[in-house]
Amino acid sequence: MSILEAVIIAIVEGLTEFIPVSSTGHMIIASAIMGINKDEFTKLFEVCIQLGAILAVVVLYWKKFFDFTRLQFYIRLIFAVLPALILGYLLGDYIDAALENPMVVAIMLVLGGIVLLFVDKWFNKPEIDSEEKISYFQAIRIGLFQCLALLPGVSRSAATIIGGMQQKMTRSAAAEFSFFLAVPTMAAATGYKILKHHELLTSNPDNWKLLAIGNVVAFIVAMLAIKFFIGALKKYGFKMWGYYRIVVGLIIIGVLAAGYTLEV
Repeated sequence: MSILEAVIIAIVEGLTEFIPVSSTGHMIIASAIMGINKDEFTKLFEVCIQLGAILAVVVLYWKKFFDFTRLQFYIRLIFAVLPALILGYLLGDYIDAALENPMVVAIMLVLGGIVLLFVDKWFNKPEIDSEEKISYFQAIRIGLFQCLALLPGVSRSAATIIGGMQQKMTRSAAAEFSFFLAVPTMAAATGYKILKHHELLTSNPDNWKLLAIGNVVAFIVAMLAIKFFIGALKKYGFKMWGYYRIVVGLIIIGVLAAGYTLEV
């Protein structure tokens, strides 16, 4: 992986992490187009730079993250993150195999897009306008929705926001809780991946540099993308993202069906 390729993937991550289009799916497609998707370091890179984008949430919402008088805030995050951590650990090898398949991503983009076309109609009577009003059991249920994002192409943000709306949260409140939940989720995923594949970093010191560059770029781009997404979600809902996912997914399916490998 070159520095340019690392920057491109990081920009894709920063732009897509917080919108319901699947950042992982988009990074897989981008790396496939550049012909580096089979490289083991690329797979590690695509997971680890998500932490950079997620840290943008900590900066933008630092008052909540570092208000240690709000113990229940942290307890809710712990309850919500547990399902994905447990399932991700148990199904790690199957998830890694799915990450190699652009067709899986394309199909999930289309299916997820269809769901997004109807979400605003399904959950149109919100009662909760703040994460402080959800119970621990509701946090766990939202965490169960997050498990759907273990499949590449599903979108972690979409799954958790829909999970929040299913628990009667407003779109904006569900989006904010989705952002908060991303922090421990991606921190744990990044730490686990680095421990599991540390030889990829120790064997080539340049890979540390690429990870650092990727995280910084993803962080900067995500800072800009978060506020855009919250505004767009309040104004337009999910439908436009649903159409986007369907179009992109069908294009990828068509390209793959025509015999192309998405590699340049």
